[in-house]
Parts: sequence; C-alpha cells; structure tokens
Amino acid sequence: MKVLVINCGSSSLKYQLIDMDGEKVLCKGLCDRIGMEGSCIIHKVDGSKTEVLTPFPTHTEAFEKVVEMMTSGAGKVIDDVSEIGAIGHRGVHGGEKFRESALVTEELIATYEELSSLAPLHNPAGVLGMRAAQKVFGDLPNVMVFDTAFHSTMPPKAFMYGVPYEYYEKFGVRRYGFHGTSHRYISLAAAEYLGKDPSELKIVTCHLGNGSSIAAVDGGKVVDTSMGMTPLAGLLMGTRAGDMDPSIPGYLMQRTGKSAAEIDTILNKKSGLAGVSGVSSDKRDLENAANEGNERAILANDMLNYEIKKYIGSYAAAMGGVDCVIFTGGIGENDAMLRAAVCENMEFLGIAIDAERNKLRGMDINDISAEGARVKVLVIATDEEMMIARDTLAIATAAAK
Repeated sequence: MKVLVINCGSSSLKYQLIDMDGEKVLCKGLCDRIGMEGSCIIHKVDGSKTEVLTPFPTHTEAFEKVVEMMTSGAGKVIDDVSEIGAIGHRGVHGGEKFRESALVTEELIATYEELSSLAPLHNPAGVLGMRAAQKVFGDLPNVMVFDTAFHSTMPPKAFMYGVPYEYYEKFGVRRYGFHGTSHRYISLAAAEYLGKDPSELKIVTCHLGNGSSIAAVDGGKVVDTSMGMTPLAGLLMGTRAGDMDPSIPGYLMQRTGKSAAEIDTILNKKSGLAGVSGVSSDKRDLENAANEGNERAILANDMLNYEIKKYIGSYAAAMGGVDCVIFTGGIGENDAMLRAAVCENMEFLGIAIDAERNKLRGMDINDISAEGARVKVLVIATDEEMMIARDTLAIATAAAK
C-alpha cells in the first residue's frame, strides 16, 4: 500500500508519499503560505527539487496541487491517485480522548476540534487538513496519529499538577507531553538494534531541536516526559523558555504592563536560546558565537546541556535505572559537542561515550557508547512520517477487513 502522510499547519501542508512495500519514500514536499500571497509548492523526488509559485486560497487547492505534482511532469511518482491506499495525518493534541492512533470519522473530527483550546495553533489546522483531504480524495481512509498518544501511559503521579483537582476535571489541566511519535519511533528502533523486546528496556529518549522534549520509556511505555500541558514546558528551547517559577508571568505582567497574551508570546517566541543569548535560536549560530567568546551564548549552551543532564538523571531515578539513552532531532543528531557535554561525568550511571564515534554523522543509528559502558548511548535519526505511515497502514488495513 502507498500511504500519503500529511502534517498540516494553519498556512502550510507538508507531505510524503511512502510505498509501504519496502518503506520507500517516493516523494516529499511542502505547500507554503496557504491563503497568503507568494504561496508555492516545493516537490522533491530522489534528491531533485521542483518549486512552483501557485495560488493556494485554501488547503483544498494545496492538496489538488500535490496530486498534480505526484501524477504528472518531472516529479511524477504514480499514474493515478487511486494508487494511494490511505492518508495519515499528524495530530498534535489528542488530550485524554485519544490514547492511540485512530481512523478519522466525523466523531473524531468533532472531538479533535473540541480539544482546540489545548492546542489553538495546531488542532484547527489539523481539522482543515482532514476536511480538505476528504474533499480531494473522497472515501480514501484517513488516519490520525497523535503526538500525545505515546505519553498517555504516564501514571497520575507524573501527569498531575499541584492545582485544585477540579481544574483537572473541568479544564483538563495536566501534563500531556508532545513529540510522542518521535519518542516511540526511536525507542522501538533502539530495541530492534539492541536485539531486545521493548518490555525489557529502560530508555531515556532525548528529542532535541528547535522544540525539545525528553521522555522516560520503561518497558515500552512512557512513565514521564518533560513537556507539559503545552509544548512550552520542560527544556530551554530555541525560542521557548521551558520550566520556570509559575509566578514569573504574573510578575512580568505587573512590572511591564504587558497583557497575559503578550507575556505568553514572549515566553514562546522570544525566550529560550534566543532570549538568553541575544544571538539566535539556531544552535549552530550559538556554537559559533560561543567559540568567539560570546558569554551569553556560552551561558545558553551551558544551560541547555545542564538541563538535559538533569532530566537524564532524574528519569533514571524514576525508572530505577537506565539501559539506553537516545539522542535525536536536529540538535540531538548533529551536535557532537552537546552530546559530549551532556554525557560528561555520567559514569556513575554507567554512561560514557566514545569521542571518535561521537563525531560521526549521517547514520540511521550510531552507537557512541564507550567500550564496556553499561548504558548504551545511541544517536538515531528519527522518522515521524514513517511511524505515522506504519500506523496508517495497520489501521486502514484492519478497517478494510
């Protein structure tokens, strides 16, 4: 079966067409600036790229253009849209309603839309994507794969906050966690690489990019994760502040006269690595500035390394040990200096890395553990789209029986 994987934003549509017989990516691309001037599609096949300026008033026109690019011209990979067996959608926030991937129905769409208060930037975009897909592809099965689902195994002691219980009951105030599709993919990949069943392993998964999160995966199930009710919580990130004293937003409102919405924007869009360093949200820019002696860039790097180290230690304690630590994401896969700094002086936990192996890049799985180290440290290239495609294949196939 060929599966079309979709990740919809409010003004964008990312896609991959994957032939699940061999799990080969046939094409991938991006429809950008939907509903805006200068909209375009970037379509990639076997390393070649085609960029076309074309108007996308809505996501429907974007899907229609994707079909055109896949079925005609230099980027053609299929003869007809009928060759696509199912569509898999990335769902950002499934709340407590969705603990696993599910076939898209009218009830699912309505429930997902109700959860928009928890993810106002993402869930409405997901609804647009599902509706547009139904309009363009007709009765083709659609499957929603939720970022939050893998974290739904957390026990209440991990997901509850110390607020009046009624706020949890009425408003859903609790820890949900994100990047679940990535955490699931790399934890399964690690188990396969180590020749173990996931139930045998205690893993700390570190998804590090512009948005970052860490999870404790014990026996194949998440028992804790760093992001919270929203993706603002946890680690220092590209532009997000991460964990802080809860009184800080109110204090800043009083001192600056800014509204709650303005402070929220600052904490999400102007903080983190960018806010501390004053240089950039891009880790590569920070490394360059730090190498030139920029003290704030050095501080931002040190803060991030320190926080990752703390999470690994705390999650090892929560699980009663750790067998494997995984680094993934744009930073986790490419920043050797960060990995070295995080793993430094962690021998007491059984963590030690090989300096030469740590320098290698571009591998699907790179075992950077030092010889004889009790804990395996792996760098794994994540593939959220493949995880979505696998779930979509399984659910669509089951639904057809």
